[in-house]
Amino acid sequence: MTREPKPGTKGPAAKPRIGFVGCGLIAGMHAGLLAACGEDYQIVAAFDPDSKRCGDFAEQWGAAPAASAADVVDRSDAVYVCTWTSEHAAVVDTVVGAGRHVFCEKPLAFDAAAAAAMAERVAEAGVVNMVGLILRSTPAMLALREMIHSPDSGRVMNVVFRDDQYLPIQGMYGSDWRGDQSRAGRGALLEHSIHDLDLLEWLAGPVASIAASQHFFHGLDRIEDSISCLLRYESGATATLTSVWHDITSRPSQRRIEVFCERALYTLDGEWTGPLHWERVDGDEVTRGSIEGDAMTDWLSQRSIEPRWPPAVFLRAIRDGGAATPAFADAIRAHELVDAAYRSAEIGGAAVDATRATARPL
Repeated sequence: MTREPKPGTKGPAAKPRIGFVGCGLIAGMHAGLLAACGEDYQIVAAFDPDSKRCGDFAEQWGAAPAASAADVVDRSDAVYVCTWTSEHAAVVDTVVGAGRHVFCEKPLAFDAAAAAAMAERVAEAGVVNMVGLILRSTPAMLALREMIHSPDSGRVMNVVFRDDQYLPIQGMYGSDWRGDQSRAGRGALLEHSIHDLDLLEWLAGPVASIAASQHFFHGLDRIEDSISCLLRYESGATATLTSVWHDITSRPSQRRIEVFCERALYTLDGEWTGPLHWERVDGDEVTRGSIEGDAMTDWLSQRSIEPRWPPAVFLRAIRDGGAATPAFADAIRAHELVDAAYRSAEIGGAAVDATRATARPL
């Protein structure tokens, strides 16, 4: 539960003042999501060690360039932490130590233990906190989850998940830090497909074990660019995850998910608005269809399911004093799954126990 800021710290303004620490591609994405969320706010300050990048971001979003992360915190009611992963803990500590609310990009940290320590820190601070595992909130993922859990589909049997993008130290990503183990921690799985492991359990239920195999085609130290995981669910279902960083620059981030249920197949191309295709059987009758874009949002609304636009959730929690999800605590489980996959890969691909250390609601 969110508590009041500590005495002497700044509470939320009627129009929350938002600061950004880190002004790269992902910061621009979050600023764009804020602009489209329909809530009242103002981006007031931004800091990035690259002064040009900071200046360009500040000019685009009407913010003032700041001299440091601490300067951003001082001017803001809430801060988006969009630095490279190695800096997350220190910046988050500065933010919540001043009683400000915090949104931190995923992954929170290099491993689950460090992520759990960050979650404990923000809980003690009593601030609104949110993590960038936002794909649970998209119309496409909400619709897919609703369909596969329909009794008409039967039980989930097998999930095939492919996630690929070109190596993100080039092109529009231009993030050389993702090729540096000291700043990124690891490669495609931790930095990118932590989203996918989070989704696989959120979609289909608790994971019991993971087996994984990884490779380093680009020769970057501990930055895997190809990894395949086999997940076994407590239900008996299985899932495969393939995550690849290649050099096909015509392919930025792409996700494709196939979910085989006993009486239905669902295929999702694109994590935000689809299209989502289905093929269902009922006796001798076969039904095929698809949905995408605005029609998907309408389909959800007819079932009283509203996409949880992440920045709107964050801003409303600041305004109304509630909680925002997914919170830091929700990210610990995704980190546990990533850790289990890396342990498996490092011992030659043997299955590793991935049962929950602590039960947490999906």
